[in-house]
Amino acid sequence: MHGEDELLAKACLEAGREGKLPEGLRRLLAQRFGRRFENAWKAVVEGAVKKYVFQPSGRIVWIVVGKERDYQLLPEVGYCTCDDYYYRVLDGEALLCYHLIAQRLAESLNRYELVEAEDYLYERLMEEWRHLKKEWFEEEASIEKGKG
Repeated sequence: MHGEDELLAKACLEAGREGKLPEGLRRLLAQRFGRRFENAWKAVVEGAVKKYVFQPSGRIVWIVVGKERDYQLLPEVGYCTCDDYYYRVLDGEALLCYHLIAQRLAESLNRYELVEAEDYLYERLMEEWRHLKKEWFEEEASIEKGKG
């Protein structure tokens, strides 16, 4: 798994230099990450990666708009609020979910939506993102409870 991070770092560095993701690296990423890369690349191409910058504090929040909801990421620590992170990354099966891959590629290619907002909106937006997550967990818990 350590190779995943190294390969992605190399690809992002090259993409940043070239302003595009070279075909050879795209193939390597697809081989290494499989469906995760396909989903990540789709998110980048479709503009699903958003960087919120709050002023005047300069706080940054990364979001990837997913199929079910928005996912908050902390790229500096490799954290995402998605299912894949909880079920595959935390279990040690993978190092990165597709949202983290998408964020890193989007940032290196400068292909993300920049959303500038005032600091007073920070708490409100964080509450929305937390609320969406809470709703999802409550829904999952009720499904699991119904199975038992």
